[in-house]
Order: sequence, then C-alpha cells, then structure tokens
Amino acid sequence: MSLLEQFLSIAQDWRDVFPQQRTFQRGVRQALGSLVCLGRRCLTRILWTNGGQNCSWSADYFLHSRCRWDPQQLFRPILKRALAYCPQRLVGVAIDDTRLRKTGRSIPQAFYQRDPLSPPFHLNLVLGLRFMQASLLVPLHRYGAVGTRALPIRFQEVSRVKRPGKKATEEMQKQYREAVKQKNLSRSFVEMGQQLRQELDQAGGRNKVLVLAGDGSFCNRTCFGEIPERSVLLVRARKDAKLCFRAGGDSRRFYALDKFTPQQVRQDPTRGWKTTKIFYGGKRRKIRYKEVGEVYWQRGAKQRPLRLIVLAPTPYRKTNSKRLYYRDPAYLLTSGLGNSAKQLLQIYFDRWQIEVNHREEKDTLGVGQAQLWNVTSVPKQPVLAVAAYSALLLASLLAFGADRGAAY
Repeated sequence: MSLLEQFLSIAQDWRDVFPQQRTFQRGVRQALGSLVCLGRRCLTRILWTNGGQNCSWSADYFLHSRCRWDPQQLFRPILKRALAYCPQRLVGVAIDDTRLRKTGRSIPQAFYQRDPLSPPFHLNLVLGLRFMQASLLVPLHRYGAVGTRALPIRFQEVSRVKRPGKKATEEMQKQYREAVKQKNLSRSFVEMGQQLRQELDQAGGRNKVLVLAGDGSFCNRTCFGEIPERSVLLVRARKDAKLCFRAGGDSRRFYALDKFTPQQVRQDPTRGWKTTKIFYGGKRRKIRYKEVGEVYWQRGAKQRPLRLIVLAPTPYRKTNSKRLYYRDPAYLLTSGLGNSAKQLLQIYFDRWQIEVNHREEKDTLGVGQAQLWNVTSVPKQPVLAVAAYSALLLASLLAFGADRGAAY
C-alpha cells in the first residue's frame, strides 16, 4: 500500500470519534490539508489546499467550536497499531511540555510564560499556549540500523489558573491558592500517566510495563507520589539531591542519618563503573554508569524506594584533529528497582526524540498557527494537526518499513 493509502486506513478508525459521517470527512480533510499545506498553517489556507476557497468556511470552524468530539481519542488507533513494534516488556513513553506562541489578546488560555530560548543571563517572556505531549518510543533499532522513532499519542492543553486581581477578596485569594495546587504541570503529568496506562491496557498491552520518561521538572514529590500501577517513572534528578538509605538495626528511625548526593556517588572511587551498549547516533555505543538501589529521597519521594543511576561524562571530538571534550554527567532516579538497567538507559537516551517531534510540529507543520480564539476551538485544532502528524509517521513506517530503502 502507498503512503496515502496507509494514512487513510489509519484515519478510517477515526469514524467513531466524530458524531456524524460529514464531520468525520471534514476532520480527515483538515488533517490531510494541514500536512500538505504550504506556508503559514492558518485554517483558511488549509481549506484552500483542499479546494474549498469558493465554499462557506463556517462548517469547518464549527467543527472545533460546536461539534462535540474528544480530540484525544484520535491517538487510540495509532497506539494500537504501533504497539506491535514494541515487543519488549518495557514500553517507553516520553512526556514533555511545549509552548505554542500566540499574538491574539482575546484567547482565554494564552498567558505569558518563560521563553525556553532566552539566554541564561536574561529571562524573556512569551505569550502563548502550553501543551503537554506524550510520545511512544518505538525501538526501530531492533529491526535495522536506525534510531528510535517517537509517535505522539497524547497532546493536551495545560493552561494555568488565572490570578485574581488586586481587588480580590481574601476568599478569592484562598481559592486561587488551592486551585494552583490542583491544576499545575505536575498534576497534569500524573493525570496523563494514569490515562496512558488505561489506554495501553485497552490497546492490548496489559502485560507490559509503562515507563514514563521525563526531564527534571517532573522529578518532585507529586509525580513520585502517584505513579500508576504497572508503571515506572524515569526522570532526571539534581546532582545535589539529598539521598539516604533506610536506617538499620533496631532503630525506630526510618531514614538513615547519613546523607549523600548523586554527585558524591559519581565521585566515589569505591563504587565501580559498569558498562553497557546503547544504540544512539546510528550505532551501538559503549557507556559507563553506576547504580545504587534502595535509596530514599525524603523530600521528594518520601518512603518510596528508588534507584539511582549515574551516567559518566561522554567524551566526544568536534573534529578528528580537535581536543577531547566531555558532555555533562547525568543523574537519573527511577521507581523501577528490578527492571533492566540497559532497557531503562535506552529509553532515557531515546527520550530526545520528543524534541524532534516538537521541532517538526511547530516549524515544519506549523501547529498552533491557526487563528482561533474560541475557548473550545483553541485546544482542539492543534490536537488534530498533531494526530495527523503522528498518523503520517506511522503510515510511513507501515508503507516503507524501518529501513531507509529506495523510497527514502
């Protein structure tokens, strides 16, 4: 089957998401138009790509503002089909947040937030939307000399709680403080992890272990406190986090008095380095690491036992004649005590593929460029574009395989 036939075959499973046949066809047309559109991805330009420049555009705008359908259900058939390429017991899912820039002042969900591209010596602010994305890490290196491919399986808008004004009463201020505790990035991470566990079970992966790979922003008490069942949290930790072992002997104390940090573990000469091979950058490379099991993070994970993995600085050269440079070491904390360290490290190294997704979604496909301001339309149209991008990645995998053949 060709690439278009594979894409339409995947999109055919979206029929149950939409309430009517005509809304289903309109949604597929917009999804396909967002992929082949040239220039800025406004909704009107997408309609022009489909040949609808001489028709009324109201129905296409009403698809997002009035039609009742759950955009997150578009990823279910993608997860079900892509799960066949994940034969291992551990299924890696990378989770990260991203920002879509906006200029309209009438968008309720838009707010000023930190620009991640700002220099470290000067903080810049940018007006935009905040989304949290989950991408399934498909280990294609098991089928050929190619790297892992990340398929988006979740793209959810995460807006902040609006701060009350100066004339707000004390009761309104109290409600705002309570709402911030319930609606933040960490709580959204926990809720998304629970939803992904349910969807993985429905897709046929009940016997698989879900590995949620995140960066340092999800290494906190909230995320470690509510890990879903049959799931493992793998996050990057601070080098100065205060860790300890459990108190031994007949002491009533739970935590030992002696504290240590991940950096001290790396610098400890009594702990030997272990080696393993990870597929990264087109070939299998040897890396060094240390691991310490049954550690406790009193302020971050309370009495949940964790596993510390320390990655040694990786040497590299810019050119063959230049001197040897070293990348920064990495410190990982995970709740998977009995899982294979090699598989966990492979998932951690593959996590950067979600950054590739963000780059292609925003720069190549123009996700977030549609000019919508309705409170219902704003979080739905970008999800449709990301689902079309994920379906395209899966269609290319089904049509051409994992290797770069003649079609590439």
